[in-house]
Amino acid sequence: MKSKLQKGRAGRSSSSSRIIQSFLPRTRSQALRAQALAMAPPRDAATTSRGARTSTKSRRGAGPNKEVIRKLRSYKRLLKAKNMSQNHKVTDYFAVRRSTRKNRGELRTEARIRLNELIKSGKEEGMRVGIFDGKGRGVITTRPFRRGDYVVEYHGDLIDLAAAKKREARYAKNPATGCYMYYFHYRSKGYCVDATKETGRLGRLINHSKSGNCQTKLHPIDGVPHLIVIATRDIEVGEELLYDYGDRSKASLEAYPWLKH
Repeated sequence: MKSKLQKGRAGRSSSSSRIIQSFLPRTRSQALRAQALAMAPPRDAATTSRGARTSTKSRRGAGPNKEVIRKLRSYKRLLKAKNMSQNHKVTDYFAVRRSTRKNRGELRTEARIRLNELIKSGKEEGMRVGIFDGKGRGVITTRPFRRGDYVVEYHGDLIDLAAAKKREARYAKNPATGCYMYYFHYRSKGYCVDATKETGRLGRLINHSKSGNCQTKLHPIDGVPHLIVIATRDIEVGEELLYDYGDRSKASLEAYPWLKH
């Protein structure tokens, strides 16, 4: 058996070792274990004394401290949240590179805006008036056009069918007036562009051909239809601009035989 002096020394040494260990760095599991032990209620001297043993009955009857377990779980969640808040993304250190390329929708929108501005401006470039045997005036290119390019607008008075029929009857009384009326439908309603009046616009002077190098197309701007001429193939400098008038009526063919070609 150890003497009282030896027991006292042992007690002092163990307490000093515990004090020293409290200042040593701990791992996370050691810190959690130490905090759980610190929050646990003190046990009686009989169970804490060296060599004391608890009975099997007392060990079975003693259950876990629910309050300690609850606090321990809360502490674990706090540590987990803290670690998650310290995580960083790559974008926190490097700027995100965004593509400057435009998609098809953006390109179509920009092209439509440019075309609207060109039509509204009334500019007619790359063309001049020419004289042709058997046809009279026509339009010749002074610069090349690529397939799908906007060429010119068939500009005139936009009127409904009732007004167009009245004007057509008036023009028919003077054969020298000529025919410059273009009928079409837009949103289930009939319209006519009357370009009979001399205005200096070149779209009205483009001649007819079944195998032309252009075609007409409706282009609405703010709900108002505009009749424009588009190149159907590549057109070189010096070529005459032609498109199919589309009139195959018997009366028109008798009055204008050149519509057959």
